[in-house]
Amino acid sequence: MRRRLTLSLILLGLGLISPAASQSIAPPTASGDQIFDAWASEFQGRALAAGIDPVVLAREMAGLTPDARVACADSRQPEFSKPISAYLGGVVTQDRLIIGRRRGAEVAAFPAIEAASGVPPEILLGVWALESGFGSLQGNYDTLRSLATLAAQGRRRAWAEGEMIATLRIIQSGEQPRARLQGSWAGAMGQTQFIPSTYLSTAVDQDGDGRRDIWSSSADALGSAANLLAKAGWVRGQSWAREVTVPAGFDYSLTEGPRETPAWWAQRGVIRTDGRPWAAADVDARAQLIAPAGAEGPQFLLFPNHFAIRAYNNSLSYALGVGMLADGYRGEGALIRPWPQETPLPLVDRMTAQRALAALGFDPGAPDGVVGMGTRRSLRAWQAARGLVADGYLSHAMVYRLKVEASALPTIAGENVHE
Repeated sequence: MRRRLTLSLILLGLGLISPAASQSIAPPTASGDQIFDAWASEFQGRALAAGIDPVVLAREMAGLTPDARVACADSRQPEFSKPISAYLGGVVTQDRLIIGRRRGAEVAAFPAIEAASGVPPEILLGVWALESGFGSLQGNYDTLRSLATLAAQGRRRAWAEGEMIATLRIIQSGEQPRARLQGSWAGAMGQTQFIPSTYLSTAVDQDGDGRRDIWSSSADALGSAANLLAKAGWVRGQSWAREVTVPAGFDYSLTEGPRETPAWWAQRGVIRTDGRPWAAADVDARAQLIAPAGAEGPQFLLFPNHFAIRAYNNSLSYALGVGMLADGYRGEGALIRPWPQETPLPLVDRMTAQRALAALGFDPGAPDGVVGMGTRRSLRAWQAARGLVADGYLSHAMVYRLKVEASALPTIAGENVHE
């Protein structure tokens, strides 16, 4: 069967059979998983149409089987949502700061990287720390196999197939062999965890040896990360965020809303918590206010560089972690206002709150248990309508109030609100 497949792929590459015919070709091997094999058969035509060489495709697809570990990891949803204070407490540690300072002193390429990109070494140390523990935890999954598993499952098929094609292009170019393309279960590779398409578009040869090696060259990995941040709009010399204080009675509905200058925010009583003046590079920047742990926790003005970090990983917690580590590497002190004591919310409570908001006319989107922008926006609207502090923070108390208010309704999206 393998010989027949290889011949068919070569004929298709030569234009002697049609792409449509290629979609009926049997899978490279029978993996024993009917869903995977059916997907593999269909994917071949799409890969060939994207310009993957038939010989390369036949070789790399031969013997490919799904990875059960990847399927399990992709379907896992945590029962409890880790509070942001707990996440950051586990990220911004003295050990990580000590190791980062030592590792940073070993990177001779930092001045050249900053000169080219404008991204300071401290930010890159934060990224390096969170992505791979300074290169020590890169992952050992076969990237092509991981992406094939994700594609066959179907939840993120278009994305995973696109990244598979990018992986095949890397192999086809000869820049890196498949054995080198290892990383996390989700397809991120190297010391700075680039997905294959980002490697193709953004990785750089910082050390000048003729290869973009984000696995064993720290210079290449960090130069590539800096290039990603620069492409995402990093502003040279500007802050990533600053802790601020808001006045009593502040309108928290402004959080995660307008992006305005520090002077605009000062007119509304929002000032730097440390009392220092704004740097010249920050004065005209457009910043957004956030209160990630609600009105009782620290608040921040986020500058455009924060959102450049979010282009790396679109998570508020992640970007705060990178920025706070960077502040630590610069020798800046810890937050002035401490994080409040937060209790993890179980999945059922998060989903119940979302259903209650929807039933009460404040649609947060699908009740998936993820407290994202949509949920926080609808929660702020509900809080404001009820005369509460509209900080968008979903605490146990807020879940309880929502359940009580919605309890008069017999069902929410076909389920009892108390479930």
